[in-house]
Amino acid sequence: MAFDSLSDRLNKALRNVAGKGTLTDNNMEDMLKEVRLALLEADVNFR
Repeated sequence: MAFDSLSDRLNKALRNVAGKGTLTDNNMEDMLKEVRLALLEADVNFR
């Protein structure tokens, strides 16, 4: 479950960059922001 969601979010971030055609600093910044959020949200507290 959690891995599926993380995988989907990472794929979405990469597809967004791939769809731009040209890799720019702004594109990379946006993608890294999405990746960071996906990783943070995937950290499940199991206590």
